[in-house]
Formats: sequence, structure tokens, C-alpha cells
Amino acid sequence: MEPPSLEVPLSDEKSGKRRRGRRRRRRDSGGRNGAPKKQSPASDTEAVERAINRFNQNPPPMGVPAEIDPPPERIDVSWKTKAVSKDVQRKAGDIACIPGEFGFLPEDRVQEIADKLYHLPITLEQALSLRSALNQEKSVYSHSRLMRRANELSRRYNSGESVIALSKRFDAPPVNTFRAILTGRGWSKNRIKETLNKQPHRLNKRDREQFELAESVDRVSSVDQSDTQSAAEVFEDILCDYFESLGVRFRRQEELLAEQKDSEGRAIITPDLLFLDDVRINGAPCAWIDAKHFFGADLKFPRKKTQKQVDRYVAEYGQGGIVYRHGFCDGLRLKGAIQLDASPLDLTPLDDFHEKARNAS
Repeated sequence: MEPPSLEVPLSDEKSGKRRRGRRRRRRDSGGRNGAPKKQSPASDTEAVERAINRFNQNPPPMGVPAEIDPPPERIDVSWKTKAVSKDVQRKAGDIACIPGEFGFLPEDRVQEIADKLYHLPITLEQALSLRSALNQEKSVYSHSRLMRRANELSRRYNSGESVIALSKRFDAPPVNTFRAILTGRGWSKNRIKETLNKQPHRLNKRDREQFELAESVDRVSSVDQSDTQSAAEVFEDILCDYFESLGVRFRRQEELLAEQKDSEGRAIITPDLLFLDDVRINGAPCAWIDAKHFFGADLKFPRKKTQKQVDRYVAEYGQGGIVYRHGFCDGLRLKGAIQLDASPLDLTPLDDFHEKARNAS
């Protein structure tokens, strides 16, 4: 039971002033739900100019050769996109993401989602990717709440409740729930990380079984994300093939990474593709491209995470672009980056990859 509130009730006058203040703050912060205001074209002028003038910089931006032979050529690319509306994103999210469900979905649940999406202009793949984004956001913003109740979780677990039952009770990813249980035992972050990542065999029999079960039904905070990373790499290869077919010159992330480790001792700025030609996509200068193997959801956590990455690229190269494998929501705004989907790409290699993965499992 929650403890009774100790706040002294406000007078009607003070309460009214506080409500008006909250309304003003919401307006100042960009509107309902803290969504950012729509960026005007002029707001990205500096990023656009930096992209256009990057070949004239002295010294050149990191990773751009001092001499490009032949000189950079302007290449115009037409890229038709079809964004998902914010209203459709909300409705699809309510259908695909339900409390306590963080793992792989059985076929009957996937079919249930597909049937409910039938009347909405969004694909099943987009909705399932949106589900992952919603669960990830839930995981991030529920973490502190989960840790505050770590002692309670540990007590319940020691009394016989399973990790899966506790995960559903607290609507948190199973692996995060297990980490909270270990925190409740007094384990440090380093000990938890070292044990779960490298030495799960050192857990006692019940803990090991519960951790393995948590891993098997958790796609959000699972320790092993190798399949997701492999699929992302295939998508990057597809993107490179597309720009090569257009005659666009570029440097890949692997080249930039090796070069920066040699000169700086570590990776500094490594977009997936750094263009060596003056690429204009739908008329917009684009100095770099980053590939995202998921749906570009208009949600606080993924937007904030991607914008932080974009800001680093823009500071060095100017405006670029993000290509989302499963499309994006039209409410998503990233300052300094245009949003693109996979509509012009040949995704056959990616389909083959997923087919092989399904057969292997």
C-alpha cells in the first residue's frame, strides 16, 4: 500500500496559478507529451552549409581525404518515402505492445497482431519493430523504479516466485528483473555484469536456470544481441550496394574506425557511410548516412539517443541522413538529418539472412 500523501492542500488560487504555470511550461517545451516543435527549414541552415562546404575546409573534416581525384561530383538522388502518421503509430503500439510481454512472440500472438492491424496503414514488420522500441523505452524509464524495489524483488524471488512472474508483476524485462534481484542481494554492478556476461556457470542451480529462462524470453535486455547486430550489418551492406550502383563514392565505417584507431587511439566519429561526392537527396545536401535496422519511432528515448549521435556527425560534416529499415513516423524530427526509409533498396539479402536464421533455430 502506498503511504498517504503528506502534502498540504493548495488553496484554489495557488492551485490555479500552478496549473497555469504547468500549461505555459508545456507550451514552451514544444507541446503535448514533450514532443519537439517541428523544425523549420531555416533551423538547419548551419548544418546544410557545413555539408555543402565540407570539401573546401582546411584541414578537411575527419576521414575526408585532402585530395579527392577526380574532384567531388554533385549527384542528385530521388528518394520517395512513405512515413507512418503519429496517430497510426499510437494505435499500432497499443495493439503490438502489452504489459509484461518482452520476448519472442508465438505465431498465434503474431497473427492476432496482424489481424488487428488490418485496417491500419502500417505493416506487421513495422509494428513489431515499434513494439521493440516501446519495450526498450519502457525498460529504460522503469529501471530506476525496478532498482528502488530491488530488496522486495529479492525477497519475493527467495520466497519462490519465478523471474518471469516477477517480470510480469512489475512490467519489466526479465533479464533486468534478474539483475535487480542480484542487486537486492547486495551484488555490485561490476559483479553482476561479469557474472552474467562471462561466468553464468558460477550461479547456483536455480539462479542459472532462472537466468537462462529470462534470456530465452527477453528480446529487450538480453545479454546476447548477436543476431540483431548481424542483421544490421547486412542492411549496411545493402545500403552500400545501392549508393555504389549510383556511382557515389564513400568511405565505410570500418575504414574510418581503423584509421582513427591508428591516429587517435580510438574511434571518434564513424558514420556508416561518409560521402566523398556532393550527394543531394531530394535536393537536400547529405554528407553522411547512418543505417538503422528498425522503425524510426517518435518516442523520447530513441529520438534522444539518435539525436545525440547525429549531433556529433553534424558538428564534423554537416547535414546527413538516417535510413530506417522499417520506415519512420512522420512526427519524428532530427535536427541535422533527413529521415529516409528502405523503399528504393533491394532487401533480398536481408530476407535471405532472416530465412537462414529461422531455419537454423
